[in-house]
Amino acid sequence: MTTPILVARTARASIELLPSVANRHGCITGATGTGKTVTLQRLAHEFSARGVPVFMADVKGDLSGIARPGRPSDKMAARLAERGIEVPPSEACPVTFWDVYGELGHPVRATVSDLGPLLLARLLGLNETQTGVLNLVFRIADDEGLLLLDMKDLRAMCAHVGENAKSYTTEYGNVSAASIGAIQRGLLAVEQQGGDRFFGEPMLDIDDLMQTVGGRGVVNLLAADRLMQAPKLYSTFLLWLLSELFERLPEVGDVEQPKIVFFFDEAHLLFDEAPKVLVDKVEQVVRLIRSKGVGVYFVTQNPLDIPDSVLAQLGNRVQHALRAFTPRDQKAVKTAAETMRPNPRIDAVKAIQELGIGEALVSLLDEHATPSITERGWIVPPGSQLGPITPEERRAVMAGSLVAGVYDETLDRDSAYERLTGKPAPTATRREAHDGGEGSTTVTSHVPEPSAAEAMKDELGGLFGSPAGRPAPRGMPDVETRDWRPGPSAPRPESAARRAPAETRAPTRRTDSLLETVAKSALRSMGTTVGREIVRGVLGSILGGRRR
Repeated sequence: MTTPILVARTARASIELLPSVANRHGCITGATGTGKTVTLQRLAHEFSARGVPVFMADVKGDLSGIARPGRPSDKMAARLAERGIEVPPSEACPVTFWDVYGELGHPVRATVSDLGPLLLARLLGLNETQTGVLNLVFRIADDEGLLLLDMKDLRAMCAHVGENAKSYTTEYGNVSAASIGAIQRGLLAVEQQGGDRFFGEPMLDIDDLMQTVGGRGVVNLLAADRLMQAPKLYSTFLLWLLSELFERLPEVGDVEQPKIVFFFDEAHLLFDEAPKVLVDKVEQVVRLIRSKGVGVYFVTQNPLDIPDSVLAQLGNRVQHALRAFTPRDQKAVKTAAETMRPNPRIDAVKAIQELGIGEALVSLLDEHATPSITERGWIVPPGSQLGPITPEERRAVMAGSLVAGVYDETLDRDSAYERLTGKPAPTATRREAHDGGEGSTTVTSHVPEPSAAEAMKDELGGLFGSPAGRPAPRGMPDVETRDWRPGPSAPRPESAARRAPAETRAPTRRTDSLLETVAKSALRSMGTTVGREIVRGVLGSILGGRRR
C-alpha cells in the first residue's frame, strides 16, 4: 500500500490523504493570501515523491520553486516546532516547464481539429447560431479531407465556406455570412492576444506529461502568469487537456494511486459565462475520469465558483479562511461549512472566518471513500523551495528536460490553408525566446514561390493530356492519397520524441469544375487586365473546340 500523504496536523492527530482515493478528486478553496499555494505545492510535491506525475498551472509564477530543495528559515522552523510539525526533508521534484507562448517553458500546442468546435466556440465567444456554423465548417473540412491544424487553416476554411455558401446549403444547411464574419472577428481577437501560438504542430503528446525520473513523478508546470491575461484561452487549454486525458487513457478502475493528478488553479475561469452544454461536459468528464486513474483538484477562492453538479464530485476538501464582508461572502462561508462533514467540536461557520494563514478545515476521504469528520489543522509545508527560482535556474531545468528540443520547432505542413490558397507549405519554423525577454523571434524558411510563367505552365499543362494523366491543379490533392479523418478515432503517435508528421491526405470535393479552378488560378497569376483577356481567349478557344 502506498504511504499516505501527510496534509496537515492538529494538536491531537495527523490528517492524511490516502493515495487510493486521491483520484476521487478534491478542491482547495480560500481567500487570497490564506495559504492555498502552499497546500497546492505540498500535495504536488508528495504526489511526485510517490511516482505520480502532476500537472498544474503556475498562475502567479511562484510554484517554480518545486524544482529546488527547500530550506526553511529560522522563523518558519520555530513556528513548525511550536505547532508540533517536523521540518520536512529538503527535496526537489523533477519539473518540466511549459508555456503556450514558448518563452518560460517548452511550447505547448494543439491542432484546431483536436480542440474541436465546442471548446473553440467558447474561446471565440460565439452564440448558439454562430457555434452551429462553426460546427458546419468543421464538418465540411472533415468531409473534404482538409486538415485544420493552425489558425490560418481555420481562417481559410471559413472564407472558403462563406464564398461557396450556396453550394453547401442543400447538403449542410444555411451558412450565414454574419456568422462567418463573427467567427473571423473572434479569430482575429485571439490572434491579437497571441493565442494563435497555441494552435499548430507538433501537438502536445499526453504521454509526455506522464513521465517519471528516478521513481519520482514529473511535475508539469504551465507558465500561466501571462496566459491569465487571456482567461478564455487559459480555461480552454486546460479543458482541452482534461478532455485529452479522458479520451486517451484506458479504464483502470480503482488503483493504489492515481496515474496523474491535475490541478486546475483559478477554477472560476472555467465556469465564467460558460454555456450549459460546456458545464455538462465538464461534469461528465470529472465524473467519469476517476475510473481512468486521474485525480482532478480545483483551486479557487470561493466554493460558489464551482457549480453544484461539479462540487458534488469533489470528495477531498481543504478549506482555508474566507472573509464574510458582503452578503455573497456570507453565503459562501455558509455553503463551505455545510458541504463538509460536521464535527460537533467545531463551529465550521465561525471557524472558517477565524482561520489563520496556513490553517485550514480539512475533510478527506477514508479507505471506504467516506468523507472524514472535518478537522482544523495546520498545513504541512513541502520539502521543496517556497517561492520562484531564478531565470538562470529555469533555463538550466529546461535544458535538461526530457522533452528538450522536441517541441521547439513549429511544423507547418500541407493543410487546409495551402490546399485552398494554392500556396506551398513552408519548412519548419523555430521560435527562439530571448533570455528574460517579453517577445520571441521566429525564424522561418519558406519554399520559393513559382514565377507567373511557371505557374501558368503548371496550371494549363495538364489540359492537353489525357484525363488519367492530368496532374491535379495547385491547391487540390492527389486523388491517390489515403483518407484522413480528424478526431479521437484517428491514430495517435506513440510519443512526442518519436513523432513524425503524417504525409497522407484525402481527396478534396471539387465545388468548381477543373477548368474553372484552373482559370481562377491563372487569372491570379497573370494579375493584369491584358493577361486576363489573353487567358480568357485561350480558355474560350479550348472550351469552344471541346464543345464542337
